Amino acid sequence: MVYDVVVKNGRWFDGAGSPSATRHLGIREGVVAAVSAVPLDEDGCPRVIDAAGQWVLPGLIDIHTHYDVEILESPSLSESVRHGVTSVFLGSCSLSTVHAGPSDAGDLFARVEAIPRRHVVGALAKAKAWTSAQDYVDALEALPLGPNVAAFIGHSDMRAAQMGLDRATRKDVHPSEFEIASMAAMLTEALDAGFVGMSTQQLLFDKLDGDTCRSRTLPSTYATSRERKRLNDILRRRGRALQAGPDLTSPVSLASLILGSVGLGRPTLRTSLLSAADIKSNPYTIRILGPIAALVGRLRGNLRWQHLPVPFEVYADGIDLVVFEEFGSGAAALHLSDEVERNTLLQDEAYRRRFRKDYDQRFGIKVWHRDFFDAEIVSCPDESVIGKTFGQVGVERGGVHPVDAFLDLVVQHGAKVRWRTTISGHRPEVLDMLARTPGVQLGFSDAGAHLRNMAFYNFGLRFLRRVRDSERVGRPSVTLEQAVHRLTGELADWYGIDAGHLREGDRADLVVIDPAHLDDSLDAYAECPMPEFDNLSRMVNRNDEAVRAVLIGGEYVFGDGSAAPVLGTRRTGRFLRAGDRAAAGRVAVPDLSPSAGPRGGRTRRS
Repeated sequence: MVYDVVVKNGRWFDGAGSPSATRHLGIREGVVAAVSAVPLDEDGCPRVIDAAGQWVLPGLIDIHTHYDVEILESPSLSESVRHGVTSVFLGSCSLSTVHAGPSDAGDLFARVEAIPRRHVVGALAKAKAWTSAQDYVDALEALPLGPNVAAFIGHSDMRAAQMGLDRATRKDVHPSEFEIASMAAMLTEALDAGFVGMSTQQLLFDKLDGDTCRSRTLPSTYATSRERKRLNDILRRRGRALQAGPDLTSPVSLASLILGSVGLGRPTLRTSLLSAADIKSNPYTIRILGPIAALVGRLRGNLRWQHLPVPFEVYADGIDLVVFEEFGSGAAALHLSDEVERNTLLQDEAYRRRFRKDYDQRFGIKVWHRDFFDAEIVSCPDESVIGKTFGQVGVERGGVHPVDAFLDLVVQHGAKVRWRTTISGHRPEVLDMLARTPGVQLGFSDAGAHLRNMAFYNFGLRFLRRVRDSERVGRPSVTLEQAVHRLTGELADWYGIDAGHLREGDRADLVVIDPAHLDDSLDAYAECPMPEFDNLSRMVNRNDEAVRAVLIGGEYVFGDGSAAPVLGTRRTGRFLRAGDRAAAGRVAVPDLSPSAGPRGGRTRRS
């Protein structure tokens, strides 16, 4: 057999958690044609990758992105691909671009996900010709996709399109039976088109942009119980997933979503909740999430918590950070888009008293720890404050309250005051505990959103580094094989997509990683302009020596810090339809004996 690509001498991981071993992979027509314990014939093969001393694993899967807008302008999605991600999920947090028009999509995405509104509106106005979920899938597949794409249909997207954004965000307006039936039809049509499920959001500090409905919460937060039940019942019958963000301040919201997965007397609702985060402001809750998922499983449910397996470090320019939305004074400032009006408010003493009261509130559930002594200034026109916290600045200015120190600098310098803090994921031992918790899914990068606030494009590499380092000191939380499985095959199997495995007959989506370069470069700060967004400088990750090669559908698309000419010019990825799994039910069982034949193992049915 003449292969299109041979990857030889690498430590091969199949994505199913089987023991790894040195193997040679032959790829032909986009499929893994051979996994061999002995060298393959390289005659006539146009590309041979020597992976000696390196890891060869299935392409990573990112189950939580907001690439819905960027993919229309730059379908290569190279910021994810360069870190070994070969499959991404769109439509998270109730937001998708299937039904909402350009202006409504701008209001839905811009403030919640910190994507400039004019770019959301412009991208949709130029690209949107679809009127249904199937049309949307066809439009995606007409693009020169880099990675594979799976999608949720957004509840807020459907609700806004059916009711109108104004009616969809009023507490005193409930959808008619016809409107609920129409949303149900939209969901059914999306599932027929292969969407993995529906996303919804009940979190109350995600706010709308624009002028018409500015500062109202997302449309899905206004959904009635009758509406939710109608949509969830469709997901139950079809075996598709509900991705949901509960209102953390409401025990009723959280309990309803958790118990909604239970399958006693009805079909199970496959549920993925946001999120398993070791939040600094509430260090105890995280330890009960795994047991909750296990209990739901015993009640015939299927519940998972999405988790970012690295420290959740965020950056902010001035007061532009979503965590300020969770309390009244912060939301009041973000409500004002005009800088002059905002500065007038920030200087008002009555407002500052209100902000100080919110800041000093130590009880209740909150995301941000509200500690300006844990917020380091990284750049500012006043160089004397760089490297200090706002709390330290207040102390040095005669005991000024940390809130006033922060607001004084924001009034004086605006968005030129750049600062950082870690909100969650700060305890390595808790990250290790979550890594081995079955009820936790490793994902939640938020790629494509919060462009100036965070960069977790390489979360999979950072997780693999932590597991490798723990093995070196004899305290592994999971094995490397299990770690790879958690980032690939486990996710693909749960969502029912054809991805995440690297066995004979599987689609050849793979990444070659040099473990010697899983080093401190993975944590380094970097920025890169986005040409499609007027060269907006966004936070990115740059650790190019770690990823030696990325293949999607058997095509070499990235390696050693450079994109191949094919990436973004010709389609290598495809739309991943839920349930369309050519390799469903197969589990590779590698034969690691010295006498293993060219196949390198056997395959059995699970």
